[in-house]
Amino acid sequence: MRFEQAVSVQWLAEFTGAELVGDTEQMATGINEIHKVIPGDISFVDFEKYYNKCLLSAATIIIINKKVECPQGKTLLVHPDPFSAYVKIVKHFRPFEPANKMISDTAIIGDDTHIQPGVFIGNHVQIGKNCLIHPNVTIYDHVIIGDNVIIHAGSVIGADAFYFKRRKELKSQYDKLESCGRVIIENDVEIGACCTIDKGVSGDTIIGLGTKLDNHIHIGHGAVIGRNCLFAAQVGVGGKAIIQDEVILWGQVGVSKDLTIGQGAIVYAQSGVAQSIEGGKVYFGSPVEDARSKMREFNWIKRIPEIWDKITNPKNI
Repeated sequence: MRFEQAVSVQWLAEFTGAELVGDTEQMATGINEIHKVIPGDISFVDFEKYYNKCLLSAATIIIINKKVECPQGKTLLVHPDPFSAYVKIVKHFRPFEPANKMISDTAIIGDDTHIQPGVFIGNHVQIGKNCLIHPNVTIYDHVIIGDNVIIHAGSVIGADAFYFKRRKELKSQYDKLESCGRVIIENDVEIGACCTIDKGVSGDTIIGLGTKLDNHIHIGHGAVIGRNCLFAAQVGVGGKAIIQDEVILWGQVGVSKDLTIGQGAIVYAQSGVAQSIEGGKVYFGSPVEDARSKMREFNWIKRIPEIWDKITNPKNI
């Protein structure tokens, strides 16, 4: 998330109750997760094994739970609970805005776009030209939709990220990381009925130009889907996955978080993608393997009773 105006690290330290270390004259221009930070961003780290990754990232301001040597040109906000400090900043700069009507006055809707009955369009939403939004679609705040987009009935665009920190000391045990990211749907996308596309925690979930989603598909927070992809029904994509252009995922494929599917890959139905896979190949299985190799394996498995019979009854040979 980008701030409308830059914010001083002195103000951030006072606001969160943190101790300043390093450059005390820095100005923060945004807040982001570690995998999407750019210079000027705030990020946080609360596990020592991730200290170096965060300290050496592009983030300029880092909320951390231990005083360490500050890299040159950066500012540390030392706080006993970086997660809570981060959430406090998010809530301040992206507070919840209650709706008082089905289509917000702050929404911008392009020419020749048709909004069917029962559609909810939240605050600061942008919808392009020549779109068709079918009944009972819900579009949360700050979503951006391009031109010539079709969204079928019952889909939900921009719900919060499924992101929680487990805290055994709390009664509920799960502490919510508030979302301040967006969903961006590019031109010529079609989204089927009853799909759910979550916003990024602090960055953007992106559906690329020309991509088509069938019914009952879930796209997790911060996922980036490339151009001209085709996803069949009940595909599930984990948070922060990167799916490159022209990928085909057939029905009920599950894609884990934090991985990349290369351009032009095809994954057959009911497969599970647990790790990054190369583009230009066909995959099957759970976890996925080259489809031809997997089919040969299945053929041999089918022959096990025959082979066993020959071993135990050599007279049958």
